[in-house]
Amino acid sequence: MDANQTEFENPFAMDTDCENCEALCGARDRVVHGYGDVGAEFLVVGTAPTAAAERNGVPFTGEGGGERVQAIFADLGFVRSAPGAAEPDVQNVFFTNLTRCRHPERGPTDREVDTCEPFLNAEIRMINPQIIVPVGERPLRELAVEYTTRQPDSFDVDAEHATTIRGRGFELVPMTEPAAMTDEEADAFRDHMRENVLSRDYRQTKGRRSR
Repeated sequence: MDANQTEFENPFAMDTDCENCEALCGARDRVVHGYGDVGAEFLVVGTAPTAAAERNGVPFTGEGGGERVQAIFADLGFVRSAPGAAEPDVQNVFFTNLTRCRHPERGPTDREVDTCEPFLNAEIRMINPQIIVPVGERPLRELAVEYTTRQPDSFDVDAEHATTIRGRGFELVPMTEPAAMTDEEADAFRDHMRENVLSRDYRQTKGRRSR
C-alpha cells in the first residue's frame, strides 16, 4: 500500500455526486468509485456495482459474486479480511467498474459506459497496474479492444477465463462473471494466477509505463 494513502474507498477523491447520466441519478442509491491499494500491480474491473456493492459503497463486496471474488483474491494473498467484509483489508489490488452507478432494472448502456470512461482511465493512469482482471464479457471487450490489437468479436470471456492476454502496457487475465462461476472455474483462475502469473516476474514482460 502506498505510504501516503489514507483510505481505501475512493482514494482519488472522484466526484461522489456525479450527475452526468440523467437516467441513473434518480435510480441509484450512491456513486461507487474504486477501492483498494493505489500502488497496486493488480486491477480488477467489473461492469457496474451490484446491489450489495452499492449498499457498501465498495466494488466486489457482498452477495452477487463479490464474496467469491474476495475469497479468490484472499486465497492468492491480496485480501486479508473475510470474504463477507463490507470494507475489505486489501494489499496490491484495486477493485473498480466500467460504470459507477447501478440501475436496479438493467445494465449500463453504451453511452453510460462511455460517460464513465474518464473515471476508469484516470484510475488506470494513476495506479499504472501490471495486470488487469476484466470480470465478465463487457469489461473484457472494452479493455481488450482498447489495449490489444485483436478484433472485438474475437473475445469470449468463457474461452479466455483464466488465461493471459498480452496488452499494451500490461497483461489481461479475464474472469467469468463471479455470480455464475463454478467451483471448477474459480479453481482454474487461482491455479492460473499462481502458476502463470505470480510464479514469474511479470514486471519484466514489458516496459513500465510512466504515471
